[in-house]
Amino acid sequence: MNGKGNLELLRDYQAYLRVEKGLRPLTCEAYDSDLKTFAEFLETRLGVLLTAAQQDVSAFLEHLHTHGIDARSAARKLSCLRGFYKWLLLDRRIHHDPTVNIESPKAWKVLPKSLAEAEVAEMLERATKAAMHPQANAAALRDRAILELLYAGGLRVSEVTGLSTGDLTLDQGCVHVRGKGDKERIVPLGYAAIEALEVYLREGRPHLERIGAGRKARADRTERARLFLSLRGMPLTRQWVWQLVKLSGNGASPHMLRHSCATHMVEHGADLRSVQTLLGHADISTTQVYTHLALGRLKAVHRQHHPRATRQETALEAAPSLPAKAARFVVHRGGRARVARTEEQA
Repeated sequence: MNGKGNLELLRDYQAYLRVEKGLRPLTCEAYDSDLKTFAEFLETRLGVLLTAAQQDVSAFLEHLHTHGIDARSAARKLSCLRGFYKWLLLDRRIHHDPTVNIESPKAWKVLPKSLAEAEVAEMLERATKAAMHPQANAAALRDRAILELLYAGGLRVSEVTGLSTGDLTLDQGCVHVRGKGDKERIVPLGYAAIEALEVYLREGRPHLERIGAGRKARADRTERARLFLSLRGMPLTRQWVWQLVKLSGNGASPHMLRHSCATHMVEHGADLRSVQTLLGHADISTTQVYTHLALGRLKAVHRQHHPRATRQETALEAAPSLPAKAARFVVHRGGRARVARTEEQA
């Protein structure tokens, strides 16, 4: 990417995202990549970021569509541009936002992929058997604890790899999680996850810590306190955890375990606000993709409790004195059932 002005702008914006917005490094990298893609497109039109016009943004979206970029990805890039130009406008570096009146590409709402309860149970059962084997090693104890934690708490993979030993409060059954934008939340854990973490901390992690003692002497304090360690005593990477889950669950992913956690909670009657808090979603609309899962239960609750949702069977039970052939029940708009005499009675 040419243009000294563009590079300086992007460096300033990265500093703003990290310092003032408190975004995670991976998020900042994604924004930087999207902005560089737009800057390179502008250079083909002999333009720069500061002078981009609405026509440039529209042409960029058309360029993405032509090159097979799906609507969801294009919408994410447009959202990145909106944030960037809003910052430039507030910083008085520009006087007009070129993303104003640009419609976001329409995309179908993709329902999150999740595993069935039986599939998750089978995955965790295999991990438990490996960890409970008389000759189980530290790695097996660690892997079981990671899988239990991903499913029990619905954590993101970056949240799991970023955990420190001090983030656990197992006597109270919870873990302190730092999510997107450094937002913190307390996540409760079930008995199975607590047990797996206790065994790992007692029998697995000390062994991994001893293996990497020499390396960790040179590591910083944050790395030394990481909860999950590799066989070399170093913090695990996100890629490593992805590989673990993939091999454990026939191609599953950590994000599928997160979605499975939310899906199974909703199917068992959890309200969306609780699921939102557990997952750390900033907006309830993100959690609303799970509403379709509770449709059957919602119908049952509506029929049971709503005054205008009286079923035909309930009305029949309310008038036992009338013969079944002598009456029929007509439900009016108001939801009340009235008895109408048949021709036989008349």
